[in-house]
Amino acid sequence: MWNVVVEDVSLAEVKRGLDDGSIILIDVREPNEWAAGRIAGARLNSLSTFDVSAIPNEPGRRVVVYCRSGRRTLQALERAQAGGRLDVKAHFSGSMLAWLAAGEPVEL
Repeated sequence: MWNVVVEDVSLAEVKRGLDDGSIILIDVREPNEWAAGRIAGARLNSLSTFDVSAIPNEPGRRVVVYCRSGRRTLQALERAQAGGRLDVKAHFSGSMLAWLAAGEPVEL
């Protein structure tokens, strides 16, 4: 059993990181969910076809993963770390549901 390392990231931290360019936001929901609305600036890497090699590795930028509620992000973090990306450990806790509940905008 892989012991996944998880760092929770708040809504405020995600917003700040998107504004200043310090994070790379990865959406692991499925394409139909992505098409229905996403956080502007996010990159799609669906859990069903998750590709560790597609996760950008940009020095100085933190990778943050999100999904609908947070459950799939944990699986994605586990896959990323098992695939050698030990730096991929940030999870937007609450994910899309928290974003929407806060009244934040979505991109179509």
